[in-house]
Amino acid sequence: MDIINTIVGLGAAVMMPIIFFVVGLVFRLGIGKSFKAGMTVGVGFVGVNMVINLLLDNLGPASKAMVERLGMHLTVVDVGWPTASTIGWGTPIMVAAVVGFLIINAVMVVLKLTKTVDVDIFNYWIFLQVGATVYAVTNNFWFSTVFVWVVFAIVLKVADLAAPYIQKEYNIKGISFPHLAGLMWSPVAIGVNWVVDRIPGLKKVDFNAEKIQKRFGAFGEPVVLGFILGLIIGVLAGYSPDKAITLAINVAAAMVLLPKMIDVLLEGLITVRDAAEIQLKKWFPKREFFIGMDTALLIGEPSVLASGLLLIPIAIVLALILPGNKMLPFADLASLTFLLALVTPFVRRNMFKMLITGTLSIIVILYVGSAIAPFVTQSAVASNIKLPSDFTGISNMTGAVSGWVGWLGVKAGELFNMVF
Repeated sequence: MDIINTIVGLGAAVMMPIIFFVVGLVFRLGIGKSFKAGMTVGVGFVGVNMVINLLLDNLGPASKAMVERLGMHLTVVDVGWPTASTIGWGTPIMVAAVVGFLIINAVMVVLKLTKTVDVDIFNYWIFLQVGATVYAVTNNFWFSTVFVWVVFAIVLKVADLAAPYIQKEYNIKGISFPHLAGLMWSPVAIGVNWVVDRIPGLKKVDFNAEKIQKRFGAFGEPVVLGFILGLIIGVLAGYSPDKAITLAINVAAAMVLLPKMIDVLLEGLITVRDAAEIQLKKWFPKREFFIGMDTALLIGEPSVLASGLLLIPIAIVLALILPGNKMLPFADLASLTFLLALVTPFVRRNMFKMLITGTLSIIVILYVGSAIAPFVTQSAVASNIKLPSDFTGISNMTGAVSGWVGWLGVKAGELFNMVF
């Protein structure tokens, strides 16, 4: 556990260069090129994290100010993904689950059950938090562990199926995204796309970054769009003019800089991927493989960023008006963009459909988060997390535990308790 925690504690910016250096050596890229590729990936992650942190550090206080302005007093608080990841990595099933993930991935690749080689070890926390919550329901080590093993195997397969759509829409190849928190909402996007395309009038509504830019010229550029959205959020937060303009400029900066940082990351990734593709074709002439990565590579798309920003006030309003909701959107409000990264390919970057999908997803998150908060809270206590004194329960919005997968886990655990 100490070894695994030490590796994970390095963070993606350190862990991923090491992984890609080793992968480069395995696929005979050479020490020099492997080192350069790994370092480029690391530098890319540093850049991506800097821009994301710039965005979160500015949007976080604005989101909290909106919540406070509305005087929302809900009893279950969204503690954010950093706390959720700590819960996941601190669960008693962690070591068995992680070792199982690695073995399952290797066995599925060998048996041709998946094309995805998941190197996104850092985001194992998403599966682990679900397992921690199931463990809180059942107090049964092996049921909780096997449950997340099954979920992990299914996600690898779903990542394979989604990869062609993602690669086409984002113009990348050889990469898949076994990211449970994002893939969980892809079926919702497929359903929304199907329904909207069959409604006269609505099916013609199509907004994406390119079309907005073409129609509005300079006012449709990501930098201007980011400024406008940031300014709107600042006004809703009750900021003074100077503070609202500062927020707007920082959001505009993120809209411009994030795609450029992702390009740096992809430069190193593509070097290793190309070497892997050459060697794998020699070793397995008739097979195709994908490198499993984090959805952070996708959120630089202007339509994703813009839709994610618009979801912040939508989430707050929904929390306020939905009958029976107990969950307060809070720490993860600024991270809602991550919910949309794997929605985009299935609605062809149509922001109208993305916002519908995002709104439906948030409704599910709020109700599930309210319902299973006692178990999430119990899992946090087991992981030695200090809880906010003003709230009776916790959850988080951008993991998987407050989505339908977390709900299924809790219900499966309750059924297990009834039977055994």
